[in-house]
Amino acid sequence: MSDTDFRSLTFDSSGTTCDGWFFAPRPGGPFERAAGHPAVVMAHGLGGTKDSGLAAFARALRDAGLAVLVFDYRGFGSSAGQPRQRISLAGQRDDYRAAVATAVREPGVDPDRIVLWGVSMSGGHVLRLAAELPMVCAVIALVPLVSGPAAARHALAQVGVRELLAASGTALRSSLAGRAGRAATMLPVVGRPGERAALTGPGHYESYLAVAGPTWRNEVDAALGVELANYRVAAYAARITVPVLVQIADFDRAAPPHAAAKVAFAARAEVRHYPGDHFTLFAEYFDAAVAHQLGFLRRQLAG
Repeated sequence: MSDTDFRSLTFDSSGTTCDGWFFAPRPGGPFERAAGHPAVVMAHGLGGTKDSGLAAFARALRDAGLAVLVFDYRGFGSSAGQPRQRISLAGQRDDYRAAVATAVREPGVDPDRIVLWGVSMSGGHVLRLAAELPMVCAVIALVPLVSGPAAARHALAQVGVRELLAASGTALRSSLAGRAGRAATMLPVVGRPGERAALTGPGHYESYLAVAGPTWRNEVDAALGVELANYRVAAYAARITVPVLVQIADFDRAAPPHAAAKVAFAARAEVRHYPGDHFTLFAEYFDAAVAHQLGFLRRQLAG
């Protein structure tokens, strides 16, 4: 990465310093107005870091004339925060809000045109946040995880009852340990089929490692399972009033595609389908995914 490709920055989120990259927009182009350019605020999914495949999406959007702010959640990547590798869904949404507040202050950004961009778990976050943040003008959700219970049922068909019950017990014990100030039980983010990990679909291990950056760690607090137990985005979808693009992998083994389709319908979203699994939008369908994102944004924001 060249020194002029992006600018590193930090911002405060509820007392924790989060680390981000700001890709300044190209001058001119169809998105520019007197107030500036739209800004895309982008974060990764389950256990992901900004140096793990997001820069390629950010550069494509930047080159088309949008500003892009990519950031790490608290406790992950280059951001501060303790404990490390523990996912708080509420905390991550707070980090998104803080990132949006940072983006609107950047030079050249139109503060009334913020695009929320998320993948996997963050795809669920942006759909929920779009229902509450007034400066949001559009949403892009790639292979979004929108329901913890639906994900559990999806996993059941792949790993079986015994393994799912064992994982649930581990999640509960780690959650209770964290509340008591004791050490958490760590779980690999991704593993091969048959291994104990959050994601174990065929090819998931190889696909994740293909995009993993230097700050990424293949571990997450097993209490994630407790966090996901009541995670449902559907209740917020009907309240979204801005344009939404939902990109669904039809053979997704991680984020149930049928659940994403239901939320997309409730949000009156534009939907694009890809004949692949959870990570294929980072690989063989990357060009198609980016083209659909840019086409969506031109239709909604250009001119």
